[in-house]
Amino acid sequence: MMPMRFSWLAVPVLNTLFQFFVKHGAEQLSDGGAEGWLWQALSSYWILAAIAVEVACFFIWMNVLAELDLSRAFPLSGISYVLIIATGWFVFGERVVALQVIGSGLILAGVWLIASANVETEDHGDWHAKRDGLQSGAGKDG
Repeated sequence: MMPMRFSWLAVPVLNTLFQFFVKHGAEQLSDGGAEGWLWQALSSYWILAAIAVEVACFFIWMNVLAELDLSRAFPLSGISYVLIIATGWFVFGERVVALQVIGSGLILAGVWLIASANVETEDHGDWHAKRDGLQSGAGKDG
């Protein structure tokens, strides 16, 4: 199994930071029509910080995808849900209910199960043979 890298956890942390910045920026926007709203958003330090974090996250995500299969990398983003619930509670004083805690536990368990799954090369080869057989029509009933 491949050792976990810091960059794999940086993506959910940066996604959470992005949401934190957007939340602060959105709270400062006033209703001034589309053009006024856009100008306010683009001149907000919170929104500009959110954009910078999202750009950084994009490049880190490209590196993560270069190292991992998509089916193993993408579930790591699920950690963001848990971090955002915790941020809402710690930073914004939002109420957290039991179902959110249970759901967060299930998300973390699912991410752990997916990340720790060991895919053997023999199974991988069998999958390709089966897929190629289906695409060529082999194995179809006559």
